[in-house]
Amino acid sequence: MRPEFEVTILGNTSSIPVHGRNHTSQLIKLGSELMLIDCGEGTQMQLRRFRLKYSKINYIFISHLHGDHYLGLIGLLSSFHLARRSNPLTIFGPKGLDEIISTHFRWSNTQLTYSIDFHITTDDGLNLLVNTPQLMVYSFPLRHRLPTTGFLIKEKAGLRNLIKSKLETEKLPVEAIQSLRKGMDYIGVDGSFYPVREYCYPQEPTRTYAYCSDTIYWPELKEYIAKVDLLYHESTFLDAEKERAELTMHSTAGQAASIAAASSVKKLILGHFSSRYKDLNPMLDEAKPIFENVELSVEGETYQL
Repeated sequence: MRPEFEVTILGNTSSIPVHGRNHTSQLIKLGSELMLIDCGEGTQMQLRRFRLKYSKINYIFISHLHGDHYLGLIGLLSSFHLARRSNPLTIFGPKGLDEIISTHFRWSNTQLTYSIDFHITTDDGLNLLVNTPQLMVYSFPLRHRLPTTGFLIKEKAGLRNLIKSKLETEKLPVEAIQSLRKGMDYIGVDGSFYPVREYCYPQEPTRTYAYCSDTIYWPELKEYIAKVDLLYHESTFLDAEKERAELTMHSTAGQAASIAAASSVKKLILGHFSSRYKDLNPMLDEAKPIFENVELSVEGETYQL
């Protein structure tokens, strides 16, 4: 059975939590793996509000050190501690985040019940962060006022399913079965040949998700996110505020749609909306003529890949 690959939006606003919208955070589930991307203020409240089972989060990825993307992290880590978590937690984030975390817990005289394995991210290209049998996670550079990275999650191909009728009519060596399920043809010592295409069902295509938090409009971004199944791209402003977007190194809804079109992605989700917009429908109106398959991110909504 194909594992679930889903993205749940916990927060989609920028700077100030208003209009019922919360600071940026997303919960990613791929099979048995749970990951959190960014952890703005109120993240753990949102996790509880939407009744998400977040105690088994193994990885947290922080894009940059603007408060609306990480100020909920200390609270979440503290709640893990109070719940007597014992499993190690891996955090990826920019230089300085490790000092912020350790300083807080040192001055609060807190000895966590679990260990934190911290890794510094850099914005110098595509970097592999996580490599498990099921997935790979990469960081890639964004262009913002602080060192900022996006994140690319790639599903790995699973074991192939054997055609049962073949197994009923032929007795395959164990070695052949193991090789075929891994997608490799098998040649026996006696010269027998078992091609994957004849003994296995076609493999379903793997899925990819790209997360682009705060960034100025940057066409070169397509190098890192080309042809992903789902793209989350910030759209802080409407095109009428393009000068403001450039000054603050953010993007407009139209620019996010242009990036999606240039990158040939399958679907675009807009987020990181400025507090000046209570009604977000104009964002959608601006993006759709440029890239048709686009939606506004909705807090509590889960997007299936």
